[in-house]
Amino acid sequence: MKLPDFNEWKQRLAGYFDLSGELIPQADAEATIREGVSFRGTNIIILIIAIFIASLGLNTNSTAVIIGAMLISPLMGPIIGIGLAVGIHDFELMKRSFRNLLMATLFSVATSTVYFLISPVNEGHSELLARTSPTIYDVFIGFFGGAAGIVAIGSKVKGNVIPGVAIATALMPPLCTVGYGLATLQMTYFFGALFLFFINSVFIACATTAGVKLMKYHIKDFSNPQRAKRVRNIVYAIAILTMIPACYLTYRMYKQSNFNNNCDRFVEQQFNFDGTQVLHFSAQMKGRDKTLTVSLIGKILPQDSLTLALTDRLPQYGLAGTKLKIIQGDMPTFDYDPRKETSTMLRDMYQVTQNTINEQRLTIDSLRNRMAVFERNDTIAGAIAPEIRVLFPEVDDIALTRTVVSNVASNKLDTVNVALVSYKRKMSREQSVKFRDYLIARLSVNSITLVKCDNIAN
Repeated sequence: MKLPDFNEWKQRLAGYFDLSGELIPQADAEATIREGVSFRGTNIIILIIAIFIASLGLNTNSTAVIIGAMLISPLMGPIIGIGLAVGIHDFELMKRSFRNLLMATLFSVATSTVYFLISPVNEGHSELLARTSPTIYDVFIGFFGGAAGIVAIGSKVKGNVIPGVAIATALMPPLCTVGYGLATLQMTYFFGALFLFFINSVFIACATTAGVKLMKYHIKDFSNPQRAKRVRNIVYAIAILTMIPACYLTYRMYKQSNFNNNCDRFVEQQFNFDGTQVLHFSAQMKGRDKTLTVSLIGKILPQDSLTLALTDRLPQYGLAGTKLKIIQGDMPTFDYDPRKETSTMLRDMYQVTQNTINEQRLTIDSLRNRMAVFERNDTIAGAIAPEIRVLFPEVDDIALTRTVVSNVASNKLDTVNVALVSYKRKMSREQSVKFRDYLIARLSVNSITLVKCDNIAN
C-alpha cells in the first residue's frame, strides 16, 4: 500500500482550514460591523440596561445574571470596528469607532457608579474581585475571543459564536467594577478593572485586524501608506505595552500560588503531633515579606523550641526567609475568629477546645503553685539555718514540711506546717515561744507545730 507523500498530506490538512466558499462578501461583513459601531438610540439604551443588569449580578454575586448582561450588551461593536479599520486602512471608521467606544465606556462607568452609590449592599464578592487582577491569560482570552468573533462575522455560518465571544471576553463586568471602585473610592478596584477592560479591548481589536488580513479584505485607502504604517506601529506598541504589566501580574500570581502550595505541603507534612491538630493556617506574601501563621489546638507544645525546629525546615519546602508564627490555645495574638467560619461544627469544636485548654491551664497553674510551696519548704531550712545558729544556738537540726492531718472522728482534713527540731540542749519555755514566733514570721505562715526529735538525720 502506497502512503500519501508530504505534499498530499499538506493539501489535505490545508483543506480543513480552507475558508473559500464559506465567507460572506466583504461588503456584507463590513456593513454588519459598521452597524454595530454606532451608539445612538436603541444601542445606548440597551447598553445602559445591560450595565444595570451586570451591576446587579456583581452585587448579588450571581454568575447567571452577569452572563445574561454580557449576552445583551452591544459593547463589542466599536472594538471590532477599530480592528476592521486598522486592517483595511479606513481612518474615518477608526475615528468613529474610537469616539463611540469612549462614549460607551463613559456611559457604562457612569451608570455602574450611580448604581453602586445607591445600592444598600457594597460588599465585594468573588465575581467582583475576579475583575481586578488581570493577567496574561486575559490577553489570550481577549485575542482568541476577538479571533472567533471576526471569523464568525465574516462567515456564512454564525452558530453560537458571537454570544460565546461576548461571554468569554467579558467586557461588561470590568466596567461595572470600575464604577464600583469609583462609588466606594477603592482605587485598586478602579485601576485593576479598567486595565482588564483595556486588555480585552486592545486584543479583541488586534485579533480582528489579524482576521481581516487572513481573510484578505481589500484595503480602502491606498493614498496614504505612511499614515497606515504609523497607525499599525502605534497599535503594535500599545499591544506590547499592554502585555508588559499583564506579564508582571501573572508572574506575581505564579509566585503567590507557588508560595501557597509550598505552605500547604509544609503544614501537612511537618505539623503532625500526637494530641495536637492544626485548626487554621494562613500564608501571606507582601513583596519580600512572607509570613506563615499556624494555629494549633489540643496539647500545648513547647513554643520556642517548636518554632526554632520548624523554622530550620522551611528552606526544604522553598520557604526560605518566611517568618513562621505558631499560635496555641487562647494566645492574644491568635487572629482566628470562629464567628467568621461557615462551618458550625468547626466553630463548636473550637469553643469546646478553648474551654478545655482554659481548664487545663488553671489546673497547671494550681499545680505549679503547690510545687512552688514544696520547693520552698525543701530549701527554706537551709536558707534560715545561719540565722537560727545565731538567734537560737540550742537548735541542732531542723526540718520544715507541710502535711495533711485527718481527724479520725469527723474525717475532716486540714493542712499543718510542721517543724521537726532536735536540740543540743534543752530550750526554755519562753525561748521556745520566741522560736515558734520567729518561724511563723520568717516562713510567712499562720501557725506552725514544733515536734521534738532526738536525731532527725537518723
